[in-house]
Amino acid sequence: MIKKSSATIGIVFAILGVVLFSAKAIMVKLAYQYHVDAVTLLFFRMVFALPFYVAIAIWKKPLHSSAINSKDYLWLIFFGFVGYYLASLFDFEGLQYLKAGLERIILFIYPTMVVLLSWLFFKNKISKKQTIAILITYLGILIVFWNEIGVKGDDVYWGGFLIFLSALTYAMYLVGSGWLIPKFGSVTFTAYAMIISTVCVVVHYIFIADFNLFEYPVEVYLLGLAMAIFSTLIPSFLVSEAIERLGASTFSIFGSLGPISTIVLAYLFLDEAITVIQMMGMLVVIFGVMLVSGKKRT
Repeated sequence: MIKKSSATIGIVFAILGVVLFSAKAIMVKLAYQYHVDAVTLLFFRMVFALPFYVAIAIWKKPLHSSAINSKDYLWLIFFGFVGYYLASLFDFEGLQYLKAGLERIILFIYPTMVVLLSWLFFKNKISKKQTIAILITYLGILIVFWNEIGVKGDDVYWGGFLIFLSALTYAMYLVGSGWLIPKFGSVTFTAYAMIISTVCVVVHYIFIADFNLFEYPVEVYLLGLAMAIFSTLIPSFLVSEAIERLGASTFSIFGSLGPISTIVLAYLFLDEAITVIQMMGMLVVIFGVMLVSGKKRT
């Protein structure tokens, strides 16, 4: 059985990590007001965070070095490429076409993907309580974004497809990290994965960008730095620690808090109104999260 104190800490880390990660969408939308493209903005985000990850990778060695083989490192490279590079790239690109709220409801399909991938590759059983909790949280999300679902237009469809790909690749990362983290340790694994992701972003930028790195308003750099610290560095470690304590499938259910925090942040920074329907959805989602967090896990 997972110790109660460890599970409680995992729940706190999961909630904080999800909320901080969700703030990224608000920062991206704010940065797009200054006519910066998705790849350049992603470049700023990752490069500003890179020195911290390099320092951590040097300071913190793998937890069980003797248990790690060459295939594990190859999987680490793969999940770093998929989970933080591709998932972030698809998300940043998709946000050019969608409102932050609509992005959230599509992106947070990933809990279902995590549970299904865990069942498909690791034969993890889907409990009845997990199923009920997922249904409740998704019901809340549907209520919150009821008015957004009816949005039409080619740009919205393309943006929605990109966000769907982001959800799928992020789910793959969560499942993979749940398997590799016990070998590397959560801190070391996260640092390695983020370094790999940053290398991918830099290579991408070199191939497609115009290298006008110093011609943007100061707000773009400040938003990039804020994303690096508060929506990348800190939550990436919180999420890894939460996965280590709760498991990938259980952690994924806490992702339903993301849309709630996005609604609040969008109201504060993007002037998006909060309706009675959205408030109802918030309560439903919170109930679903409380239901799953009260479960004793094996």
